[in-house]
Amino acid sequence: MIKIIPAIDIMGGKVVRLLQGDASKVTVYSLSPVEMAQNWASYGIEMLHIVDLDGAFGGELKNLEVISEIAKSVDAKVELGGGIRNEAAIEKALRAGIDKVVIGTKALDSKFLKEAGKRFGEHIVVGIDAKSGMVCTKGWVEKTEIKAVDLIKEIERCGIKTVNYTDISRDGMLCGPNIASLRELLSKTSLEVVASGGVSNIDDIKRLKALEKEGLAGIIIGKALYENAIDLGEAVLICSQKG
Repeated sequence: MIKIIPAIDIMGGKVVRLLQGDASKVTVYSLSPVEMAQNWASYGIEMLHIVDLDGAFGGELKNLEVISEIAKSVDAKVELGGGIRNEAAIEKALRAGIDKVVIGTKALDSKFLKEAGKRFGEHIVVGIDAKSGMVCTKGWVEKTEIKAVDLIKEIERCGIKTVNYTDISRDGMLCGPNIASLRELLSKTSLEVVASGGVSNIDDIKRLKALEKEGLAGIIIGKALYENAIDLGEAVLICSQKG
C-alpha cells in the first residue's frame, strides 16, 4: 500500500510554502503548525513530513520546539528534514519525539551517511532533491554535478532503506509529477522510494498509485492540500486500495 504523507513546511514558526524553494517567495497558510498537523493527522495518515525551512537555509535546526510539540500531539509518526548536518542533530531530533530524520545535503558525505545508517538504522531517510536529474543541496540553492541515480546507488551501499525523491522543477508548481524520472529511479533501485513534487490533483495520485507495482512506497503532498486541489481523504482511500 502506498502511503499518503502530508507535508508541513515551517518557517519562523508558521506553516508556509515556498515557490520553487525561493525563501523570498513565501505564502503563509497557518500561524499554528500544531493545529495544521492535527488536521492532517485526523485523516488517519501514518506519517507527516515536516521541513524546518529555517534549518535548511541556516544549517541547523531552528523550529524543533514546535515540531516536538507536533510529535506529541498526533498519533501519526513524524519525519523531519532541514538543517540536519551532524549526528548530534539527529540525536536531538529523535529525543524530541521525531521518528525519522531526513538527511539531504549531508547525504553527499558517504562517510557520514554510512555512520548514520549504522548508528540510527531505519530512523534515517535520505532526501534526494534533483533538477534535470542532478542533485541539488543546501535548500535547493546549490546544483551539484552528481546524478540522482548515482547517489541512490551510494545510499544503498550505506544501508539506508528509504529515499524521498523530489523533482525540484515540479515542486510547488501544481504541474504534475515527473513520472518518467520516477520510473527511471525505481528501475535502478530496490530502496523504498517516496515521491515528492508536482502533485496537483487526484488524477496525479492515481498515476502515482500505478507505480506501486514498480516499487513506489509513498507520496508526499504539499501545496495541493493547502490550495484545496486535493481532498486528503479521497487520496488516502485511493492509495489504500489493492491494485
